[in-house]
Amino acid sequence: WRRLPGAARARSASPGSPQALDGSFLLSPLGGLMCAQAVLGLLVWSLIAATTYHLHAAYGWVMFVSLFFWILTLLFLVIYLLQLHQKFYMVPWPLVLMICNAVATVLYITAFVTCAAAVQPTSWRQWDYNRRAAASFFACVTMITYGVSTFFSFRAWKGLGSNAATSQVSDHA
Repeated sequence: WRRLPGAARARSASPGSPQALDGSFLLSPLGGLMCAQAVLGLLVWSLIAATTYHLHAAYGWVMFVSLFFWILTLLFLVIYLLQLHQKFYMVPWPLVLMICNAVATVLYITAFVTCAAAVQPTSWRQWDYNRRAAASFFACVTMITYGVSTFFSFRAWKGLGSNAATSQVSDHA
């Protein structure tokens, strides 16, 4: 009796087995954008945190938006990498991701405008000015990535694209 390769694969994919990382998700547009958002969001909040942001209320808002969505993006990235979205198929993940990305885009617009308006070139600490200006630039780039991610997650929600996020829609619909 010969063992079939499919039998070994079926046994390793049993419900009790640990989840494997989904490397193909990182190659999808949503996965690549999530990685970019995580890196850019980290840059925004770390640049603001390295200044005397607590002296200016405007930077508190920028810090909140960037840190909140950085954590949320990392959470979604882990959920999709560990394929937990397939385990909890009753949650409409493409819709949740689209709403999150749309809200992040809008709030990052406000954070970018707030950060850019609060940068003052006559700051008594030159390194604060440089970090705040860089944070403003990266907030703009992060806002753009969330906007593009909203587009791709909208396509995934409507089933118009073929990527890792849409696979669970067709599997459990």
